[in-house]
Amino acid sequence: MNPQKFTDLDLPETLLSCLSAIGYDAMTPVQAQVLPLALTGHDIIAKAKTGSGKTVSFGLVALAKLHVSQYLPQTLVLCPTRELADQIAEVIRRLARTTGNVKVLTLTGGSSTRAQITSLEKGVHIVVGTPGRVEDHLRRGSLKLELVGTLVLDEADRMLQMGFQDAIERIVDALPAKRQTLLLSATYPDEIQSIASRVMQEPAMISVDTEHAPAVIEQHFYRVENARHRLEALQALLLVNSAESVLIFCNTKIAVSEVTTSLGDAGFSVISLHGDLEQKDRDRNLIRFVNRSAVIMVATDVAARGIDIEKLDLVVNYELSKDMEVHIHRSGRTGRAGESGAVITLIDDADKYRVEQLEKMLGYTLKRKPAPSGHPPGKVPLKARTLTLEVNAGKKQKLRPGDILGALTGEGGVDGSQVGKIKILNTRSFVAVDRQIVKLSQEKLRRIKGRTYRTRVL
Repeated sequence: MNPQKFTDLDLPETLLSCLSAIGYDAMTPVQAQVLPLALTGHDIIAKAKTGSGKTVSFGLVALAKLHVSQYLPQTLVLCPTRELADQIAEVIRRLARTTGNVKVLTLTGGSSTRAQITSLEKGVHIVVGTPGRVEDHLRRGSLKLELVGTLVLDEADRMLQMGFQDAIERIVDALPAKRQTLLLSATYPDEIQSIASRVMQEPAMISVDTEHAPAVIEQHFYRVENARHRLEALQALLLVNSAESVLIFCNTKIAVSEVTTSLGDAGFSVISLHGDLEQKDRDRNLIRFVNRSAVIMVATDVAARGIDIEKLDLVVNYELSKDMEVHIHRSGRTGRAGESGAVITLIDDADKYRVEQLEKMLGYTLKRKPAPSGHPPGKVPLKARTLTLEVNAGKKQKLRPGDILGALTGEGGVDGSQVGKIKILNTRSFVAVDRQIVKLSQEKLRRIKGRTYRTRVL
């Protein structure tokens, strides 16, 4: 049998009903290859791009094997960043809605260790965390792994690039020898094979490289002469394209800072994401971008990994990646789910060899064009369609998205169509609203469920 729908799989009825309720019917290519093997207990190495449905794959495996009555971790998911951990946990919780009282806990830096210990003491079923914080809880004795039957290494290539290999191996040493291991990665460097041989038993190899039809993503390569021309060309291309959601990749944090400053000075709605930002600032910037309260985000590859952005219009490679598989991964962030997308890459003479490498990988010749310079007549930077408000309360104050929406749309309030995404964190909440109703929205959010809160515009 060649399964194409989730109903073709041997999944519990509770999971099938949840998948149907949230509109998941046909499987993505990676899900169709991973799930039949993973559900029968095979170790798996899966190479597939971001947005291919990997998280749903291992989330379903974890939930299908779960014994809800046992309040010790049964699945451990390791990933490189807090943002990705939060995203994975959210997907698993959504899949678990009809399963029962499933406890999913994230263990990452930037959050209170004491609060995490308290949650572990109360009992959890699935742990999603970064290697550093997970290893810290192992040292403290607060994390028990004797019932873990499934280990997931998500974005394994990035974890290795970030220097987590030793921590991963120490965590693996604390796990039961008899377990299932799923390793998922967008690229497949030699180091992946090294760690796979150390932690896996006869893994099945799955590679899904064609998540996007060639016609869906347009690739444009522009030649630049020097660093100054590169910045001028970037601004000119952004003005001509008029995209509402743009992700710009740089190879270094220094370049991220330079590009963000240059674009901001030119009047663009731009934010940055890199490893030197405080966690609260990373959260705010990412939420603003996802909320469409900033048009452009400039980021390094590591900082942008694991970000889930709907309808990303344009990806710009301000600098060509040194790894051509990473370039392909970057490009795969636009044009998802049949939507059109575009990729712009700025190149100079030093990039000639890498562009030739990329052409061999893709199997066709890439067109190079001279990059523009100067200000296109009549073009001005786009403004973000929304602004994001931050409320000084969250899950700890028992706030829910419905509470914020109700406060905004109550008597004398705003129209629900003018309210965008709502995100609730532990002690803060965020809501996107149309620019013209910001003042009224702030007034309405001063009182939520009879309590007074502070609200500010990000």
